[in-house]
Amino acid sequence: MHSAKEKISNMASAAKAHVDISKAKVDEKVEKATARSKEGKHVAEEQRKAKEAEAKMRLHEEKAEHAAEKFQGKHSHLLHGHHQPVVGTHDHHQPVAGTAAPGTTVPTNPLGGHTTGHHHNKYV
Repeated sequence: MHSAKEKISNMASAAKAHVDISKAKVDEKVEKATARSKEGKHVAEEQRKAKEAEAKMRLHEEKAEHAAEKFQGKHSHLLHGHHQPVVGTHDHHQPVAGTAAPGTTVPTNPLGGHTTGHHHNKYV
C-alpha cells in the first residue's frame, strides 16, 4: 500500500518538475528572442539552468519526503513501543538462563540458532 502511494506521489512530483523545466525553457526562448546582445542570451541560459536545477532539487526533496513517510508508516510501531513478545515470555523480555520456573527449560543460546560468537561461516 505504501509503495503504491509513494510511487504515485513521486510521479506527481516528477510531473511538477517537468512542468517547471518546460516553463524555464520557454522563458529562456522568450528572453533570447528579446535579448539584444550575447550577454543577454547568456543570462537567459543561466537563468534557465538555475530554474531547472531548482526544479530537480525540489523533486529530490519531495521524493525523500515520500520515502520518509513510507518509512515512518512502516516503522511507527517500533517508535511507539509496539512489538511482538518473544515466544515463551510474559513480560516482553527473554528470560535469563537458569531463571525459569521449575520444570521448564530455557535455551542457553539465543533463539534463531546463532551461538554467542555469531559465526556465519559454515566451516567454523
